[in-house]
Amino acid sequence: MSEYPPTERTRVKRKRDRGSFDRDLVHAILDEALICHVGFASEGQPFVIPTIHARDGELLYLHGSPANRTLGELADGAQCCVTATLVDELVLARSARQHSLNYRSAIVYGTGREVTDPEEKQRGLRAVVEHIAPGRSAEIRGPDEKDLETTSLIALEIEEASAKVREGAPGDKERDLESPYWAGLLPVALTAGEPIPQPDLPREVALPEHIKSWRR
Repeated sequence: MSEYPPTERTRVKRKRDRGSFDRDLVHAILDEALICHVGFASEGQPFVIPTIHARDGELLYLHGSPANRTLGELADGAQCCVTATLVDELVLARSARQHSLNYRSAIVYGTGREVTDPEEKQRGLRAVVEHIAPGRSAEIRGPDEKDLETTSLIALEIEEASAKVREGAPGDKERDLESPYWAGLLPVALTAGEPIPQPDLPREVALPEHIKSWRR
């Protein structure tokens, strides 16, 4: 299927023309975003926690300490909502009311499960590393038995999802078009700076190509 089925929770109710159920678009936003925010309720109290994620097909992997409250709730089968947002441009209008952002966002609903199968756990943790720095997992030590024991991994199946995208110019009112204020778009992007090696790194260890070419 090329689209996620619309549901009451994922249907965009305001600015409906910005909404999309396109599966590839949702996946692309999740893949580009470095972090996501996980929302869930526990004992009547809502929580929204930022965390690193990785997508493998229709699964999202979330990892952390076994003492992590979020992962503990999800391992117990709590329903959750995951969001990711990318900002592409500042929308600068002539009036304060019309300022905005051009963005791409995705929202996902699902129920988590704890990953206990060693093979899937290795695969999921590798996916998290690859999400942050593609090519990295081939040039580092993978998780050993102790690492696996002290790391929790949650698999969240994407049950419902949608995207919302804003593009285009400021929506200035006609009465403001002759005002003497600058208006337009200011593109913004996440870029990498100069890599900073660890002080104890041996000189003969060269900077890997996947770090040199890192981009989002």
